[in-house]
Amino acid sequence: STQSTWGSRRTMNIVTGSAGHLGEALMRTFRASGTPAVGIDIVPSPFTDHVGSIADRAFVFEMFSRYDDIAAVFHTATLHRPHVDSHSQQAFVDTNISGTLALLEASSELTSASCGGDSSVGCGAVLPRRRRCGVFVFSSTTSAFGSALTPSGPDEPATWITEETMAIPRNIYGTSKLAAESLCELFARRDKLPVVVLRLSRFFPGRGF
Repeated sequence: STQSTWGSRRTMNIVTGSAGHLGEALMRTFRASGTPAVGIDIVPSPFTDHVGSIADRAFVFEMFSRYDDIAAVFHTATLHRPHVDSHSQQAFVDTNISGTLALLEASSELTSASCGGDSSVGCGAVLPRRRRCGVFVFSSTTSAFGSALTPSGPDEPATWITEETMAIPRNIYGTSKLAAESLCELFARRDKLPVVVLRLSRFFPGRGF
């Protein structure tokens, strides 16, 4: 569960890309269950609480600072495969790589916890410092596999994909998402930030495509 307590305070969940299909679905689910969650997107929507770009590091850190305890960050904001024809390669780097880096840095920031009025620990108790975010869930893509999805022979209708399959991205979209996955691995290994990477398939219809 992503709803928990730290002291006497409920935690918050953050959803990036809250105006998109996946982000909106997550926000709908959280709201229906009464789980505290806020949405971030560059596009205003009924499910977007903070309008801004994840590529804007100052915006990301200011937004994170509003919450004392973040249970999870669900990072679904991205430039998608159809954007390859309309956006520059630098735009993919800014959003998919630099934006993910800013979110990871904000999520892994150490914060000082307080007792929050919890009488069990006593007034003035010194609690251990912890990462601002409990878990970082990154929405990646099967496009990261790229050419590895090509069948090995003319008589093969498909190819088997396993955890051992080497990713060979075909375009800047797959390359940028693979680079973002590597950043997630770095923060998990170096900073001990709990990270989950999900390589998802397509969502139809994509808004704005």
